[in-house]
Formats: sequence, structure tokens, C-alpha cells
Amino acid sequence: MAVLRVNGLTKYFGINSVFENVSFELKSGEHIGLVGANGAGKTTLLKCIMGREEADRGTIKTSDGAVIGYLRQDFDYAGETIRDEMEEAWEDVLFYKDRMERLAAELEFHKDDADLVLEYGKTEARFEFLGGYDYESATKKILRGLGFTEEDWDRDIHSFSGGQKVRINLAAAFVRHPDFLLLDEPTNHLDMGMLEWLEDYLRSYKGGVLMISHDRYFLDAAATGIIDLENHRIHSYRGGYTRYMDTKTRETAAYEKAYEKQQEHIRETEEYIRRYKAGIKSKQGRQSQLSRLERLEKPNRQATLRFHFTPPDDCADKVLDILHGTAGYNGIPLFKDIEMHIKKGETVGLIGPNGAGKTTFLKMITGELAGEKTLIHMGSHVQVGYYSQEQEWLSPDRTVIDEVRDLFNYGEAEARNVLGMFLFRGEDVFKKTSLLSGGEKARLSLLCLFLKRPNFLILDEPTNHLDIPTREIMEEAIQAFGGTCLIVSHDRYFLDKVVTRTLELDNGRLTEYLGNYTYYKEKKKDLEEFEKDRGNAKTAKTPAKMTVSKAEPKKVEKKGISIAAAKKLEQVEMEIARQEATVKMYTFRMNSEPENYAALTEEYKDAEEKLAKLYERWDAIAEDM
Repeated sequence: MAVLRVNGLTKYFGINSVFENVSFELKSGEHIGLVGANGAGKTTLLKCIMGREEADRGTIKTSDGAVIGYLRQDFDYAGETIRDEMEEAWEDVLFYKDRMERLAAELEFHKDDADLVLEYGKTEARFEFLGGYDYESATKKILRGLGFTEEDWDRDIHSFSGGQKVRINLAAAFVRHPDFLLLDEPTNHLDMGMLEWLEDYLRSYKGGVLMISHDRYFLDAAATGIIDLENHRIHSYRGGYTRYMDTKTRETAAYEKAYEKQQEHIRETEEYIRRYKAGIKSKQGRQSQLSRLERLEKPNRQATLRFHFTPPDDCADKVLDILHGTAGYNGIPLFKDIEMHIKKGETVGLIGPNGAGKTTFLKMITGELAGEKTLIHMGSHVQVGYYSQEQEWLSPDRTVIDEVRDLFNYGEAEARNVLGMFLFRGEDVFKKTSLLSGGEKARLSLLCLFLKRPNFLILDEPTNHLDIPTREIMEEAIQAFGGTCLIVSHDRYFLDKVVTRTLELDNGRLTEYLGNYTYYKEKKKDLEEFEKDRGNAKTAKTPAKMTVSKAEPKKVEKKGISIAAAKKLEQVEMEIARQEATVKMYTFRMNSEPENYAALTEEYKDAEEKLAKLYERWDAIAEDM
């Protein structure tokens, strides 16, 4: 079993501590989420482990020959194409390949040179050990799995979208089948289809994973443990994000209670000593007891946003009506004849794959883009607040405080007060907006949105660049808002918390689901299962179609059959869904792990047989109805 050991790692920037005495082990099969507030030092820790940053103290050791794959956040590519990036990932292999070719050329003229023959043998052995004979096929498989064609290999790498660049970085990290994966924000810019692919990949990956993520849904799906980096130190927890939060909340409450109890004891003892009623020996005994007391450190809570919307002004019941929504680029339509209606008080989620046209749709609503033959009607007294994921409206040469003062005619004291609510304090208010981090720009944009007092929020990826505590505060703010919201997001945990209706934009069509993200997933799976069974069933009776569009959650029925039979059929359908996911996982692993192909083929056959039996059970139950 491969092991990565981090012992006593400490890092300073100047006199400021980033983290101190960090120690943990990462073993094969462990998938650990690294969480913490923005600026806590998570990326720096990963860079220290990779040797890209030098730690001030501590050691990092891995098992002999262990390979580490690293997914970085940036898109600062050294090469010009995907091929260049893949060759950099295989740099050591290509070094030995070139060396073999040079030695082979020399042996053409010196066939009897024993030293050359020996050197060639050593070089070839190293080349084979590093996977050199499989590097081309491995590269093709991983790039194909991530959605790239061979024509994409030689495209200008800077012409790809943000989501595609993340997938290029994933390919560079995964292509060597490393023993350990260090992933820095792997879910950024990925649409939901790719998020699910990544979760499936990590579930089947047998190496060790250390991953920074603010995606709580992803951490619940992919993590077996959590490391929390807070106040320069780490604390380890078992399980995914939800279990970690439950445990941490209990531990924090217990520690704060113990601290308050100890402080009360100290106050009472000091008060007793101050009184001279007791004898000298008694007083000295109390003083000695107090000096030996191991004092608990004062709980250090992280600064968080104080964030809430002013109760919105009233508006018409019909907030937004869209008919014949049509838009595209260069004559190519993204969507056509879309219809949408939003009523006062709703929180609607708009989801779909990258490139489906979600941001275009929002810009059409706000008037930034003109839709072709599109009819848009906004209700009376509707005040729109639009949050753009690009924050392009921020003036790069303005300071943070000037943005607020100029936009809202505030004095310096008033501007500083509201900026402090959004964690801009001291000299931070004089930073130019062009120098702000992604998280800082997001906070400033949210503040300005808050100050505009809208009653209809249109939010495009509002949780991007925000850490988990800030996302949770935003969820609470939207839940308490009282107005109307239309939200584009890939943050599934966020959507589950705030959304009451989900719209999916895909292949130019808009499909409605009357529930949050989890409800959408359940109903979409039900519909896909029904369509598949209807297409494949030869003799079985077709079950009644499940209502997906405009159906109330938890009220889906199969008409004309008994309740007992419906439950039995539903149970089998759930088992089929799980078994199909298992077959899909083995199919992926057979393509990405050629070294395990024989063993995986047997497991794949077993899974296929189990799936076939489940289909037979479904047919039998349907026949009896």
C-alpha cells in the first residue's frame, strides 16, 4: 500500500504564519477533502507537498516509486496545444524514449559495444517501468473519456473554454495513473455531466486523493474523510462533508462550553484569593491550583459576512413572462421558441451543460442581448438585480471604497461600515478592483447588489470563488429574501437549499421540474428508465408514464395498478438504476486501467448478469399487473 506522509509542515510568508506543524498520512484508497476559508493556505499546502513551494519546516515522504498527479487551478500553460500539455505530463517517459532512440542509433554502428548494450537495457527497463509502452494509448483513452477528439489535440490551447481547460488539467493529472492525486478545486467550471463523471472516476480510483473543494455535494459524493485547515492548524474528520459538519458543530459547541466553564472557575478562584477571609495556607493552595491549571485557548471564530437583503418592495404577481425565446451566435441557434413564466416569491434554478446558452438567456432577460422574435414582459414595479459571474461592470482603476461611494453616493464612514460587513477592512478598502482575488470581486459584487435593493434577483453562478461559510450565509440570505430569484448554478448543494423549481436548458429545449436539484435528478432518472424500458420491452406491459414536467414532488403515481405492485416495481427500478451505474463504472475502468483489464472484465460480466436478472424481474412484475 502506497503512503504519503506529511510531518510537522510549517510555512510562513514573512512573519505571518500560513500553517504550523501540519501532520497527516494519506494512504491508497483514502479520498480526503481539504477544506477551509479562502486564504487559509490550502493551495499553499498542496504546492509544498508537490515541491512547488518550499516549506520552512517539516518533511514530506512517499513510498518508493510513487507517482503524484497534481491538478492545478491556473491555466498558465507552457505549451500551445493539448499535445504539448500531455507531453509535459510524460516528460520523464519521453526523456527515456529519446535516449533509447539515440542509443539504438549508436548501436547500429557499435553492435558489439557491451557498455552501450547494457546502457540501452537499463534505459528500456526504466522506460517500461514508467509506462512508456502504454503512454500513447493511455493518453488517448483519458482524453477521449474527458470529451476531447484527436482533432482537439493540436488546437490552440487558449481557445478552449474554462470548463474545457479544467478538463485539460484533469487529463494531465490523471494520465499517468498516479498513486496519489492532489486536486486543487477540481469542480470549478465543470458542468453537471462532467461533475458526475469526475465523481464516478474518483469512486473507482484506488489511489490516495487529497482534494481542495468548496463543492459540498462533491465532497459528500467523493470524500472518505475531511481535513479542516483553520487558524493555521489542521483537524481531521471521517466521512464526507455533511458528517464532518455535524461532528465539527458538536465539537465546537462542547469546546466553547468547556472554555466558558473554565473561565467561570478561574473568575471564582481569583475572587476567592482576593478576599482575605481564608487562611494563608488555603489562599496559597488556591493560587497554586490556579497556576497549575492547563488553560484552554479562547475559541477563535473566523470572520464571516454579515449578509441579508432589505425586505423587497412589492411588485406584480407575474414577475417575468417570456414567449418565443430565441437566440444564437453566427447563425447557429442556442435555443428557439422557449417559453418561461416566473411568479412573485419563486426561487427558480436554471441548469444545463456548458454551452447550452444559460448565460445568454439571462443576458437576454436583462436586455444585454437582443433575442430574435423574443417577447419579454417584466411585471409592474419589478426591480431587477443582476449578478454577472464575470463581474465585468467593476471599474478596474477604481478602489473598492470608490466603487461603493460613487455608485451609492455614500460618505467614507458609511462606505467603510457596509464594506466591513463584507470583510473589506483597513487598507483593503483602498485596493484597486483589478487587484482583487476572485472571491473578493464576488463579495464586492454581492455587496453592490445588496445595496440596490432589488425585488427580482437574477444570479449567474453566484457561488463561484466563494468559500463554504460564505456560500452558507448566501443560502440563508436568499431563503430569507422574500423576493423572486432566477439562479444559474452548478452548485448542487446550493440549489438543493434554495430552489423551489428547476428548469433544465439542454439541446435548445427548456424542461420544467417542480422541485430542487435532488428532485430533478430523481424524476429525470425515472423518465430515462421509463423511456429505456418502453423502447426495449417486447412483451411486458408498459408502465404508465411518470409525470415529470409540472409535477408536485412525492406525488408521482403509476396509474391502474395496486399500491403493493407499484412499490415492488419502484424498488426494482431503483435496483436497476444502481446496477446500471455499477456497469457504467466498470466500463470506464476497463477503458482507463488497461493493466487491470482481465480482472475488471470478469467483474463487468457479473454486473451485466445481475442487471439482466433485474430486467427479468421488472418484466415479470409488469406482466402480472
